[in-house]
Amino acid sequence: MTELTGAIDDPRLHVRITQDLREKLTTGVITAGGKLSITRLTQEWGASRQTVAKALHTLEGDGVLRRYPGLGYYVLPVPSTRQAP
Repeated sequence: MTELTGAIDDPRLHVRITQDLREKLTTGVITAGGKLSITRLTQEWGASRQTVAKALHTLEGDGVLRRYPGLGYYVLPVPSTRQAP
């Protein structure tokens, strides 16, 4: 769990949340098909829902997450880099 003092006052907090989530996705801490909870992330980071949503929206734009209205954000599978013979 990430704890930041004064996190709410940092205007770049969404960037740090995005970087942290990207690292967790890259290292397999968060896996494909998993749901990301805005509520849990707001508690973990001490951030507003808007700040967390901005970070998740960035990752959605990068093709890492998909938002399903009314359901939340889900991690997309990593595209295969292997080519079929």
